Amino acid sequence: MYRKLLALLTCLTLLLAALPFVAGPAAAQVRIKDIADLEGVRDNQLIGYGLVVGLNGTGDKLDNDVFTRESLVGMLERLGVNTRDQIAKLETKNLAAVMVTAELPPFARSGSRIDIAVSSLGDATNLTGGTLLVTPLLAADGEVYAVAQGALATGAIAARGGAGSVTRGVPTAGRISNGATVEREITYQLDKAGALRLGLRNPDLTTARRIADAINHSVGPIARATDPRSVSLNFAGRDPIDTLAVVEDLRVEPDSPAVVIIEEASGTIVMGANVRVSTVAIAQGNLTIRVTETPEVSQPGPLSKGGTTVVVPRTQIQVDDQHDKKLGILQGSVTLRDLVASLNALGVGPRDLISILQSIKAAGALQADLQVR
Repeated sequence: MYRKLLALLTCLTLLLAALPFVAGPAAAQVRIKDIADLEGVRDNQLIGYGLVVGLNGTGDKLDNDVFTRESLVGMLERLGVNTRDQIAKLETKNLAAVMVTAELPPFARSGSRIDIAVSSLGDATNLTGGTLLVTPLLAADGEVYAVAQGALATGAIAARGGAGSVTRGVPTAGRISNGATVEREITYQLDKAGALRLGLRNPDLTTARRIADAINHSVGPIARATDPRSVSLNFAGRDPIDTLAVVEDLRVEPDSPAVVIIEEASGTIVMGANVRVSTVAIAQGNLTIRVTETPEVSQPGPLSKGGTTVVVPRTQIQVDDQHDKKLGILQGSVTLRDLVASLNALGVGPRDLISILQSIKAAGALQADLQVR
């Protein structure tokens, strides 16, 4: 009997010890790396001007695009071909002037490859099958950080016949995977940093405080929330790489403000989870008048004299004042699920729902930020 009681107590102790670990993951938690970035560690935009050759007669018209003609002449001169005296005879249609853009990722080393985007600058109709010639890519400081070249892929289809044409996608823009080589590095010694800041992608003071608390609890007192967007980290002699590797994998529950976003052009409505509505009554209805014309043909009877065939108008008018629509009541402090269910019960579409939400906000019953775009 004593052994059975001891075994039962042991099982209860293990069960109670496991309860916190079972209940822990119930909250909607995300990793810090998914909601925050290291301030100062970012991409840099690159841009360049180049020429695409090898097009099948779909390039720029040199008579219209002066910049394409001058670029062609300048390129040939650098290669030892003098066409300056015969510039009026240049009629090639296989050439297009393009703008090349790219994102230089942080910690990109010299010799690494990055993707580039190519877009037509003149009146070229299709860049499919073209090859981009050597194009330097510059940053905002005017320095060359990468050089691009390669075969272009648009992923578009364009076909033209004598009586029509078919186009799928955008044939005047394309990409080159690994089409640029990094020539200059942006130096940033992360392992030498004594202090850094985490920047929240969605600024929120509650989330910043939770991030700082999670870091201090797991790593030590090194974090402090300074504003809704930033959490400062003071490594205090710790290794920055090891510390950040632990910090970015910590999980917190982000908070979000109550926001309702309305896109009037498309009729799209997006509501946050914290949207609340005070008690309010809503009635919605429209007056609809439908006019239907069904003219009928009237013919004279058989063997009648002097009769003529006439068209007799028949008009039917229907008026729908939607008298069956009732006054609906939204209870106060409802959840997002209850709010959506109550609005759907009114039987209104997205367009009418936009007007209802704007009216609720005007009445002071919508406890959320209403953004109309």
